[in-house]
Amino acid sequence: MTAWSPEFTTRPELIGTFGMCASTHWIASTVAMSVLEKGGNAFDAAVTAGFVLQVVEPHLNGPGGEVPLIVWEARAKRARVLCGQGPAPAGATIAHYRDRLGLDLVPGTGLLAACVPGAFDAWMLLLRDLGTLGPAEALAPAIAYARDGIPVLPRISGTIASVEPLFRQEWTTSAALFLPNGSVPAPGTLFRNPALAVTYERMARESEAGGGSREERIDRARRLWAEGFVADSIDRFVRATEAFDTSGRRHRGVLSGADMARYRAHWEEPVAFDYAGVTVMKCGAWTQGPVQLQTLALLAGFDLAALDPCSADFVHLIVEAEKLAFADREAWYGDPEFVDVPLTHLLSPAYNEARRALIGGEASFALRPGTVPGLGTPWVDHEAASRALAPLEAAAGEPTLARLGAVGGDTCHIDIIDRWGNMVSATPSGGWLQSSPTIPELGFPLGTRAQMFWLRKDHPNGLAPGKRPRSTLSPSLALKDGEGWMAYGTPGGDQQDQWSVVLLLRMLHHGLSIQQAIDAPSFHCRHFPSSFWPRAAQPGRLVVEERFGPETIAALRARGHDVVVGPPWSEGRLSAARREGELIKAGANPRGMQGYAVGR
Repeated sequence: MTAWSPEFTTRPELIGTFGMCASTHWIASTVAMSVLEKGGNAFDAAVTAGFVLQVVEPHLNGPGGEVPLIVWEARAKRARVLCGQGPAPAGATIAHYRDRLGLDLVPGTGLLAACVPGAFDAWMLLLRDLGTLGPAEALAPAIAYARDGIPVLPRISGTIASVEPLFRQEWTTSAALFLPNGSVPAPGTLFRNPALAVTYERMARESEAGGGSREERIDRARRLWAEGFVADSIDRFVRATEAFDTSGRRHRGVLSGADMARYRAHWEEPVAFDYAGVTVMKCGAWTQGPVQLQTLALLAGFDLAALDPCSADFVHLIVEAEKLAFADREAWYGDPEFVDVPLTHLLSPAYNEARRALIGGEASFALRPGTVPGLGTPWVDHEAASRALAPLEAAAGEPTLARLGAVGGDTCHIDIIDRWGNMVSATPSGGWLQSSPTIPELGFPLGTRAQMFWLRKDHPNGLAPGKRPRSTLSPSLALKDGEGWMAYGTPGGDQQDQWSVVLLLRMLHHGLSIQQAIDAPSFHCRHFPSSFWPRAAQPGRLVVEERFGPETIAALRARGHDVVVGPPWSEGRLSAARREGELIKAGANPRGMQGYAVGR
């Protein structure tokens, strides 16, 4: 038995007909809703909220980061992916990192891990192609919050406190911004980012100067970012700065203005899989998104509806399927523009029937990718389990990482449906305050997504100039009867497609509402190599919320799982919005005390 019942939810599932906005921060949700109220569509709302998220959740994302999106265009009855993941710079070669610098892994912080920032151009491309607002209108709320201040969340304060020694001793430009008056901003106080406000004010002003059509003004903003004053500032800062990183040493980055000028966000077709009456759509294998589809393909052979959604049998079955899907992620996924990713084979009925037979009654501890005809032996990182956090403790140099600290980042998410049925699922991330030193005149740091590359030529996710890293960012969209049904997703790195698939399964097989499925106790496994530095794995490790109860936890341990029991409300930060006939419904995660859905 569990301490959870579907009769109890922390909040109601919102129901309306006009529009719904759900995100990881209440300010972003309300700003998005205000755009809908003024006559904007879901795409306008997503862009405006996306820029606001950079301001109100600086520990989770920033202008120097990236964003993948999946959209449903109601009038065209079309789903599309917008790729806002910037590639590795031209100077980011394996030879540079491994041979010249002596690194075995791309550092998890600092300037060496920076890819081309992709979020700004992606948001502006969405606005240009599908929105109705101009660039100044879309940037206005973010400018106001950066200038006038945002309420400091406890997690913002905690993140800054954890890297305070690093800021004071090494990243002094970050100390100047994030330690106002020389101290960590306290929870509940106002934090301002005047430099970012000036950056976006200049962007709005200069993009609108000279007039022209809405599309021309947006394209002017895109050029200002990629070829104008923003790119110039980034180029100068990277050239002049040696930044301390997780290697324990100081390094100059390789990102340049020329890299910025070459990059533009672009549209792609989604990858899809039909499951239990819905079509689930994900970004391609430059993200981990297809693992959700592979998990569903494996689970299609089981009667999940017959299982209690909080039982040991349910958890065991999903985790064992995920282990197989994520093993294939490690072996086969990479930027499809550089490598042949065999998704058709990995999602085929015959392949999954054979793989399904590997799921037994006991927990597996081996990383078992499948074989693909004609593509040789799948790659397996056999050292991940022993890597653990050794690099952190052994970090060379003075001052050491063990003393200064290395704090990873997280992610944001937003789901929007408007009255016309348009939908957006977006997962912005990267460029968080603890990623690299702040560029003073811009008011933001660069991202560290390159840490997801391997420094191996024989790996599909091996580092190469112009290549996209295999990102964990993973928005989701589901169709029903050929129409947009639900936009959903979560922050959480490697956990994103674990928590998202649990939400979907509980809704499809057990009839839970969005809010019930979010509130139900959740779990994730750490069986496979992490996508983040230092790329450690914990074979057989299963993390569950305490609310599963002692009997379920004991049953999972009896099956051999290495169970770690987390706090009662610690798994996932999901949000979702769905359309059922004339009704639009939404819910958001209570964990973390900041995500909300709004709508009417």
